[in-house]
Amino acid sequence: MLKDSHPLDSQIDLPPATARPATVLHDWAGALVAARWLWVSGSVFLITRLGIALVAYLGWVLFPAATDPAPYHLRPPDNILLDVFGSRWDTGFYVSIVEEGYIAEGMPLPSVAFFPLMPLLMRVALPLTGDAVTAGMLVANVALLFAIMLFYRLVDMQWGPKVADRAVWYLLIFPTAFFGSAIYSESVFLLCAIGALYFARKGKWWLAALFGVGATATRFVGLIVVPMLIMEWWQQRVSETSTYRPGYRALLAPLLAPLGTASFMLYLWRRFQDPLAFINASEAWGRVPQSVVETLTTLLTRPDQGWLTAILNGQVHVNDWFDFLIVLIFLALGFVLLYQHRWSEGIFVWMGALIPLSSGLLMSQRRYVWVLFPAFILLAQWGKHPWLDRLITTLFLVGLALFTALFANGYWVA
Repeated sequence: MLKDSHPLDSQIDLPPATARPATVLHDWAGALVAARWLWVSGSVFLITRLGIALVAYLGWVLFPAATDPAPYHLRPPDNILLDVFGSRWDTGFYVSIVEEGYIAEGMPLPSVAFFPLMPLLMRVALPLTGDAVTAGMLVANVALLFAIMLFYRLVDMQWGPKVADRAVWYLLIFPTAFFGSAIYSESVFLLCAIGALYFARKGKWWLAALFGVGATATRFVGLIVVPMLIMEWWQQRVSETSTYRPGYRALLAPLLAPLGTASFMLYLWRRFQDPLAFINASEAWGRVPQSVVETLTTLLTRPDQGWLTAILNGQVHVNDWFDFLIVLIFLALGFVLLYQHRWSEGIFVWMGALIPLSSGLLMSQRRYVWVLFPAFILLAQWGKHPWLDRLITTLFLVGLALFTALFANGYWVA
């Protein structure tokens, strides 16, 4: 007879002592594998950011700087990476807004041209870092990480994980993707614009409205989320295959989205008595409303010495031509989206490319188009062909390395 036996022992199948921890670990591992949007996005983010940081470091060390720092270069190069991504061109304006507030007069380049959400988030992060530059880089990179996670889920929801993998990869290796890790508003705008479309497609229109307000508080062109959300509402409304048709109350999302810009205008009116101060300040950069035809006519005007002589003598403005080519490519991608009846995505790309092109300047277009995320979904669909995937990857990586190295040394990129 067995000692210390219990009548219920014969009725209970007790698991081994190690079974429960092993089951928990197995469940966690399974959940992690299933959460492809998390680990793929995180891995690509980490790989590309480390690569960009390495190129920026080597670019600074191996090549001479272009010029002396600009007057609004606010940080001495005591740390190369902080200097590169926190003290180049427009980065200084965001830092100065956090440290000194907005300036509308008395400066050749007034800081009121820059919308408030990025500096507001930097102020929130400031207690964590104790420094405006590191706060700005923290905000930019955290926003970018969350943006690509939402982007992955947005693409995967309709096109599957393989397309989502390529879309995130292409977005993060685009030649101007390094701006997502610098103190620029690109990553915050990406997060807000992607979030607006993602939650609209999930049927959570109040969250779409919140992200839409964030987009219009980040930059003036953020207003393109309004027609995007309207067209998304209409597509869902008339779709025969949609399992969810939004009601008319969902139209509050695009109607509320402009509150970001309206709030900034109200602030400018109360502070400087000029609700359009951001438009007036943009004139200091030479940005004034101008027809696209006039802008392109200037670009295409034949040089006095002829095109061949100008090209051979290096007298053609290569930056403008490159920006023009980039805009043409994205307009073509937007046209394809419209042709495929993907109205909300197509109108977002088209308006996002045309509005900056109507500002009288071609410069910075390669940076502006980076946030037009639906174009990268289309490229990712086409990337199922291995030869095209390799071509896109090669061209993007070469461009990213070149522009990152130039940016690190103070050369104008975008």
